[in-house]
Amino acid sequence: MTVALTILTEDEKLFQNEILKFAKEQIGPHVEQMDETEVMRPEIIKSLFEMGMMGIEIPGQFNGSDGSFFMSILAVEALATVDPGVSVLIDVQNTLVNNVFLNFANDELKKKYLPQLATSKVGCYCLTEPNSGSDAFALQTTAKEDGDDYILNGQKVFITNAKEAEVFVVFANINPEKGYKGITGFILDREMAGLKIGKKEKKLGIRSSSTCEVIFENVRVPKSQMVGELGKGYKIAIETLNEGRIGIGAQMIGLAKGALAAARKYAKERVQFGKSIDQFQGVQFAISEMATEVEAATLMVYNAARLKDAGLPFIKEAAMAKLYSSEVAERVASQSLEIFGGYGFVKEYPAEKFYRDVKIGKLYEGTSNMQKATIFKLLG
Repeated sequence: MTVALTILTEDEKLFQNEILKFAKEQIGPHVEQMDETEVMRPEIIKSLFEMGMMGIEIPGQFNGSDGSFFMSILAVEALATVDPGVSVLIDVQNTLVNNVFLNFANDELKKKYLPQLATSKVGCYCLTEPNSGSDAFALQTTAKEDGDDYILNGQKVFITNAKEAEVFVVFANINPEKGYKGITGFILDREMAGLKIGKKEKKLGIRSSSTCEVIFENVRVPKSQMVGELGKGYKIAIETLNEGRIGIGAQMIGLAKGALAAARKYAKERVQFGKSIDQFQGVQFAISEMATEVEAATLMVYNAARLKDAGLPFIKEAAMAKLYSSEVAERVASQSLEIFGGYGFVKEYPAEKFYRDVKIGKLYEGTSNMQKATIFKLLG
């Protein structure tokens, strides 16, 4: 007797298919132009809010979609099949920014910000600094107490969504002598005096997504804008990034599925030696290997997300999913380009963009080596 494993429920399939339809119809026609100009079209961001994709886990009482973490993962994946740059916009919003509020903010901050994040305002997550990447807690941004406020000074780099963001989750150290135990989280608004958006990075891939410096020059932040406990910002950062890694895994499997679909379509259309190239065993075997690896990576990402939603331990599985999916996506994007042959090397076809977009998967929200270190610690 064969037992069928239901990977997605009918409702989950419907949800993801609706987003896929939106991505192909509303984002697809603009992918090349956004990649060339390195600017995400404002109407696309507006549509993401209108469809509820910017506040998937936010409860209905705060105007959110009242969905699950797994639904966020399905949305990230679906968008990435068309444009991984747009995908990472909602990934950061849902798995990092919104989750900081949902898991650590007090009622006042939730009431103030969650309705905005669900309906109109993009958020960004400000942790990385010039000398604080993999060593995330070596950050040098400071927050000095001044009456009822803190004064923030410092610089963040490689901040996704910074150009569009109006809400900033910022980590600063209130007592550098205590090391990571001085790190504290704050919520800043874009209009706060002294908060500046610095250089926008020119990137290899995911170019529709903004990546900028964020600079703090004597930014006065009320104590009421502190998120979580004093000196416990490191805990917020660790726990949020554990969830965020599943989001990057979803982005990578979505990208891989987009690259695979493009290669299969091209292989049916491209004729050499009197027949389509998908009739050649070498191409068939390559596509079969791609499909198998994508299936395995998908199961790993979905498993990590299901564990998280079930309240079960998921950190090891999240690290494994992020590690493996980024490796699979890189291999699939490379093989896809090779199936396109010389046409894969030109911008007229999608393979070269998937190939450029994929590399970041091994780098952000914890490099592959950092994932391996986490996995080893948790093997028991």
